[in-house]
Order: sequence, then structure tokens, then C-alpha cells
Amino acid sequence: MSERASGWTGDWSGRRASLSPNRVGLVDTTTATEYTYAELDERAERTAAALAEVGVGSGDRLLVVSRNRPALIDLFFATGKLGAVLAPVSHRLAPPELRELAARVDPAAIVAEAALDDCLDLLARATDDPAVLVVGDDDCTGTAASVGGTSLDAARATAPADRPRPSVERSDPHLLLHTGGSTGTPKETIVSHRAIYWNSMTTIAAWGITGDDTTPMTFPMFHTGGWNVLTVPLFHVGGTVLVAREFDPGEMLRLIADSEATVLVAVPAVLRMMATHDRWAQTDLSSLRFAKSGGGPCRRGVLEAWWDRGVDLSQGYGLTECGPNNFAMPDDWPREKADSVGVPGPHVTARVVSEDGTPVSAGEVGELELSSPAAADGYLDAPAESEATFGGGWVSTGDLARVDADGYYYIEGRKKNMYVSGGENVYPAEVEDALTDHPAIEEAIVVGIPDETWGTVGRAVVTGDESLTLAALDEFLDGRLAGFKRPKRLTFVDEFPHSGPSKIDRASIESRFGGAG
Repeated sequence: MSERASGWTGDWSGRRASLSPNRVGLVDTTTATEYTYAELDERAERTAAALAEVGVGSGDRLLVVSRNRPALIDLFFATGKLGAVLAPVSHRLAPPELRELAARVDPAAIVAEAALDDCLDLLARATDDPAVLVVGDDDCTGTAASVGGTSLDAARATAPADRPRPSVERSDPHLLLHTGGSTGTPKETIVSHRAIYWNSMTTIAAWGITGDDTTPMTFPMFHTGGWNVLTVPLFHVGGTVLVAREFDPGEMLRLIADSEATVLVAVPAVLRMMATHDRWAQTDLSSLRFAKSGGGPCRRGVLEAWWDRGVDLSQGYGLTECGPNNFAMPDDWPREKADSVGVPGPHVTARVVSEDGTPVSAGEVGELELSSPAAADGYLDAPAESEATFGGGWVSTGDLARVDADGYYYIEGRKKNMYVSGGENVYPAEVEDALTDHPAIEEAIVVGIPDETWGTVGRAVVTGDESLTLAALDEFLDGRLAGFKRPKRLTFVDEFPHSGPSKIDRASIESRFGGAG
């Protein structure tokens, strides 16, 4: 047995290429370039050799800042082969956050996209003299030279074929993925080969993913969604992933039709943008076997828009710290369960607990906890926070949930967002669902504000038709929500701030509108 064939852990591209070398695994839609699994593995081998030549070895960290592009896939496969750790970082972070994350990761090398020259320059100055490699659609040699680095393509072309082939264990870390970071600098979550593998297996088994599936990627690859929602599971079975530098709803609709995409997963905002686009009615969506919404509650109006087009859209649930694909809808699930995220998938145990950690009865609200071999190992250099989230054998999600008599789980919002009004618990997610049923409201966030009579009441911060009055809204909600749950203030904004991949930045909204004014 050859040295390369002595173990499979980390060698995603090599094993897939040995089974289906001529299948197309990746399509770069920005340049209209296809890559077979044989080509992806050959690129990964050359990339691994280039990284080894600049000093990246087993256990070393590689910090990457780039939009979605084939080079990111090359780096994932290559770091797996080397036993190194890939740390993709958001180019959307503010300079202080980017500097702090770079210092925390302490990379042996940096790979950055030439087009993100501000990030590239900042990272080159913020870290302790790591090797710098630059990627780009065009010749990026000049950009690389300006920061004392070289282009990744040039490094691959000159790297010796002989490279280290270390033994990689399933317990070894492969990804450092930062959390959403709604408050403070995001934490880096340590994701092992084991966790990536088991999330992939759960996804394949629960969602029925096969080698015939194709998906256009809507998540950025600095996010767990960019890797673990569909990319790695599809590579696992020999499917096809489409990537582009930028997201455009009309272009996404075109890609679905032209590629005959079979699976789509996106955040609610993206699904809504697609359903309200001019191309929506004319786009052929018949190839989609199903679609899933994740990253926050999906409003009934968005669900119904996709159902009306014959697409089986349902909600999912996950987080960087576990999964992220933890739940699935059973076959022929009833539409009255649409507000749920389904039932736990294979290899996932879920429970809802009270403040003291005791499981609650069906229908009661408590904190959702998960146990799965797909759980992360903790946060980088944050022992206290790691213990709080991962201690005791369960991942404490910080999300409130309930489970019904049929075993379907419902997410009621973040634990920290709940407020008490007149002695009654109010869960903003429930109120927001009711608010967005009103035709004048597009999106809504509810925050608690001080009140002399009730202690705390709700303020609805919304986008939509500003002619809507609080009195008219209250009349609409009568019979839909109990009086103590109905907002006592109504504030319109032109648009919501966002944190992460099209996710509304609730913390920013609470900071601005959560006062007494």
C-alpha cells in the first residue's frame, strides 16, 4: 500500500477522485470554468506542495481572506492533505476585528484575494511575518509583490512535487470558523475532521443527498454554511457545487435553471430577494428537489411563495458550534409544521431544558441543547467560553425552543432576547412572525424597552409601508397575539444593518432602539 493510500482522513479530493475522476465537482460561474474531481485533486496536490514550501505543515494555521472562488476549495483540500488548519476570515470585518482575529489565529501563512487589497495590506502588516500568497482571477503578481508575497499560481507552478504526507487523525482540527460576532470580535470555533465528517454523514442520510445533486452556493466560505451545509456533503458523494464571487438574486435564479440545480439552501433574506425578483415568475424551478432556509426564522410569506412554485421549502437549524445540519423534515411533512425545523437527524440528539438543566415537558419553552459527533471542540484560546458552551457533554445553543407531541422542534429565538412584560415571558420570534403577516411589513425585529407600568414592553422596528399606524397594527394583531405580546411602539427604518451572510444585526438594532425613547 502506498504512503498516500495508507489513510483517508483529510484526503477528501484524493478519495473522491479515485471513485469519480471525470465527474464535475466544481463550477466557477464567474469565469465559466468547470473542474472535474481529478482536476480538483491535482490542483490540491500542487497547492499542498506550495503551502509546504512556504512552511505550512501539520497543525499549522492558514489564514484566508477571499470571496468564494476555486482557490478556497483548493486550500480546503490541500490543508486536509497536510494536516494543517484552514482559517477563512470575513473580508467584511472592520479593520480592528480583522487585526484581532489575525493575531488570534497566529497563522504560518496568509492567502488573500488581490481584489481585497485593503484587507491584504492590513493582514500583511498585522501578523508576525508569515508567508503571503495572493489569488485572483487575473495576474496578481504585482499585488503580491507590493506586500512582499507571491501569487499562489506561481507558487504552485514552482513547488517540488515531493511534499510531506503526514498522518492525519480524525480528532485533528481542520477548520477554524468564526461565529457571527453580533457583539465584540467573533470567536474562532475549532472544527475537527471528525466533526466535518459526521455533519456530512448526517446531511447525506437525512436530506437524501446524492452524487447527482447540484447546488449553487449562496453562503460565503468564511461561514460554516459555505463549507458544512452543502459543499463538503456534496463533495463527499460526488455532487457538483457552483461558486461565484458575488451574490445576485437574478443571477442565482438563472443558475438554478441553467444548471438544473437540485438542492438550494439560503438565508431567509436571500430567498425573499429571489422570490421578489423580476425573473421569479419566468424562472424554471422544476429541477429543485427541495430548498431549505437557515440562519434565522423564515416568514410564512416567503415559504408560501416557494411552495406556490412547487418547491418543497422548509426551515433548518444549525450553528457553527454544532453541525450545522441538525434537523430534517420527515417525508411528506404536513404544512402546519412549517414553523418548525423538523426532527433531529441521524447522529443528533436534541433536548430542551430549563434553567437548571432539567428537560422540560412537550410544549414548554427552554434552551435547546444538542449532542452530536459533529460538535466542535471548543473556541480557540477561550477556555471559559468553551466550558460554558461545550461543557457537560451537550452543546448549549443559547436558543430557546420547544418540542411538540410529534417530536417537531420549534425555535423561539435567542435566550438573551427574551424579555418579561408584566410577569409574562415574551419571545420576539413569535411576535416577529405575526408582524410580518401584515402586508405593510417586510421585515421586523422586536426589542424590549423600559415601561413604568409593565417593566418592559416591545418596540417593533420594521421595514415597509410607513403609513401603517400602531393602532392599525394592534387591531391586526388582536386575536393573533395576547395583549402583553403586542408591541407598544412602532418604528420604521429604511433598511436593517446586517452581520454575517445576509443576517440582520439584531444587536445593533437593540443598541439603537432598545432605550426608552
